[in-house]
Amino acid sequence: MGALRIQLNPVFRRLRRSPLFTAVALITLAVGIGANTAIFSIVNAVLLNPLPYPDANRLIGIWETAPGLGLHEDLNTSPSAYFTFREEGRSFEDLGIWQGDAVSVTGIGEPEHVPAVNVTDGVLPALGVTPLRGRWFTRKDDSAGSPGTILLSYPYWQRRFGGDPGILGKRLVIDGQAREIIGVMPKDFRFLNRKPDIIIPMQLDRGKAFVGDFSYQAVARLKPGVSLAQASADVGRMLPMMLDKFPMAPGISIEMFKQAKFGPSIHPLKQDVVGDVGKVLWILMATVGIVLFIACANVANLLLVRAEGRQQELAIRAALGAGWRQIARELMLESVTLGVLGGALGLALAYAALRALVAIGPADLPRLDEISIDPAVLGFTLAVSLAAGFLFGLIPVLKYAGPHLATTLREGGRSLSEGRERHRARSALVIIQVALALVLLISSGLMIRTLRALREVKPGFSSPQTLLTLRLYIPESQVKDPIAVVRMDEAIRDKIAGLPGVRAVSISNSVPMDGANENDPVFPEDRPYAANQLPPLRRYKYVTPGYFHTLGIPLLAGRDMSWTDIYEKRPVVLVSESLAREYWRSPGGALGKRVRETGTGTWREIIGVTGDVRDNGADQKAPPMIYWPVLVTGFWGQPVQLQRSVAFAIRSDRTGSAGFLNEVRKAIWSVNSNLPLADVQTQQEIFSHSMARTAFTLVMLAIAGGMALLLGLVGIYGVISYSVSQRTREIGIRMALGAQHRSVQRMFVKHGLTLTLTGVGIGLIAAVGLMRLLKSLLFEVSPVDPLTYIAVPVVLALAALLASYLPARKATTIDPVDALRAE
Repeated sequence: MGALRIQLNPVFRRLRRSPLFTAVALITLAVGIGANTAIFSIVNAVLLNPLPYPDANRLIGIWETAPGLGLHEDLNTSPSAYFTFREEGRSFEDLGIWQGDAVSVTGIGEPEHVPAVNVTDGVLPALGVTPLRGRWFTRKDDSAGSPGTILLSYPYWQRRFGGDPGILGKRLVIDGQAREIIGVMPKDFRFLNRKPDIIIPMQLDRGKAFVGDFSYQAVARLKPGVSLAQASADVGRMLPMMLDKFPMAPGISIEMFKQAKFGPSIHPLKQDVVGDVGKVLWILMATVGIVLFIACANVANLLLVRAEGRQQELAIRAALGAGWRQIARELMLESVTLGVLGGALGLALAYAALRALVAIGPADLPRLDEISIDPAVLGFTLAVSLAAGFLFGLIPVLKYAGPHLATTLREGGRSLSEGRERHRARSALVIIQVALALVLLISSGLMIRTLRALREVKPGFSSPQTLLTLRLYIPESQVKDPIAVVRMDEAIRDKIAGLPGVRAVSISNSVPMDGANENDPVFPEDRPYAANQLPPLRRYKYVTPGYFHTLGIPLLAGRDMSWTDIYEKRPVVLVSESLAREYWRSPGGALGKRVRETGTGTWREIIGVTGDVRDNGADQKAPPMIYWPVLVTGFWGQPVQLQRSVAFAIRSDRTGSAGFLNEVRKAIWSVNSNLPLADVQTQQEIFSHSMARTAFTLVMLAIAGGMALLLGLVGIYGVISYSVSQRTREIGIRMALGAQHRSVQRMFVKHGLTLTLTGVGIGLIAAVGLMRLLKSLLFEVSPVDPLTYIAVPVVLALAALLASYLPARKATTIDPVDALRAE
């Protein structure tokens, strides 16, 4: 340690004697290393760290495939599959299914709507998380008809009950039902990607389960030594057993189930949590890696200039007996020291940047609250700093610390203008910087074009900024009669419609793009399906009169449903344009046709055709939809199906003001004071959320592209400035012989543009190949979009022209007499 300190002391002295060089080098490195540290922190937290559960590598998600239905993604599991897996499984230590929810809490002050999850008794044991206080759910807690129990999250326990140590055994009214609090989860507990305040046992009735209802997610812990392949084979073995254990869903035959070709799809649970975000994060990691490479090229150029200024010193030391290895070690130690110091400064920048990244990160970015600078990030920063120091230090070492060093004594030093040979390394580095900067700028340009294309998408509804949405839930314990529930919803609608500035109000089970999706088959009367054939799945929506008018969805043919249709339970539906054209070629052709939800269900007449809506997000095609009344009889074999959880859409120019929301709340509570408002947001916020990940990627690429452009221009400026300083005598002679200022400027500007255009050419070739990696992130934009590939090089060339002109202009201020006298 003492020997290292002795070697570092002269390094620090030299760095202190060159404060401008040291400051520029450290800031450049800090930007590059800090950006890499910040993005790696996200990659590490989201992709590399295991899930925060014991033996997380044994946790899996159980899904099912149905290629016969034409589905390109996995299906959730069902209660019948869960009971089959629980009773017949050989691979699982613990197993359970769960479903996201939101519940109303009443009886302790103002009504509150809080996030919750419904779980079977095996879910928490599978995750391996023991409650901080109390106990897990037992099989009895999870049995149908048992007294209601719940678990609280630690934050909710603290926020709502002040951390009351006597909370166990107390009762809380959840959706109108009193439930006993039996436990509190640990402070750092996370339920996958969710933060539920309340956990509720599902209490499924095995006697009512049937083959269908794929609405649940399954989680299991594998037995020690069991592989994913073995678990998949086990699930594949059990799926046919389900057909013998449980009846089929109403109107669905065993032949249809077999035709759908259901099969297992087993994933590590971490894959289910992370989703497809890894692709975006690795692209961003590669992007900031390029920024670091450009920063290293800049510092290498600075070190080349510094080494050139020390040539005579180094040559004299070599002549006095210093070996070239000793000199190379000294130069490398200086560069590695710069790298480590730049890394330390970059770590501080990364800490600040991470807070900003977490703040602007999309809400659907998984594990967002787990992002931090941990030991792995510190190790990464140190490794990157050392590697960067070695990388940018290697070039001056190879060029100026080789065995040929002693020959430098025979050179004329500053009395001679520099030859082209001594420019090549710096010029090559600038060309590389320009090429890499171009690649990043094209990436940013393509994402800008993508975001613009998304914003120009016509989602199928109008003026989302003037549309306020919120959810209400009327539990059966408050209002049991289905008709009374609908009348209460209508009464609330009328109260809100009477508020000043409200133009329209409607009720539905969901609003566009809110993620509350339900997909089931539709059987058209004049398109007969074979007994063993299941029609494609369609998006189901449940609406009331005025829904299309309120949302601004055009009615292309026929009429809207009426309140009379709902109260008299008339068998009527509306369909979207794409569904109408698929089956009947035109919107008008669908009117009067009949459809049903199962092969044996009630026929329902199509009374209207609406415009298509991009219900899956701005970047997804509009799914074919069918709109049912919120109250339906004879639906899936049920006497009555009612939507108790509904979304209100309120059209008003006052949307967004706190006063307006208070008026809406009072209007709702004037009808029922026990109804908390949930998911209050504008349709514009929902629409923007669908583009959040694209916008986040754009911001990251734009920042990286901006840093690359700045560093590249600094590199060009530095090379031209140094060239001017080294060619002072030549400039003086030229001007003494009558050279015009413009010709001198042109000489240096031409040099800068030559380097830039060479880099642009190389960068364009690289971009054409590399941009195909971005294809999955683009929307209605080609990876080789001509506008981007023309605009970006032009902007880069103009910026480079400015970076070259400034030092070239300085060259014309040189006094020939002073230049010659100096030499």
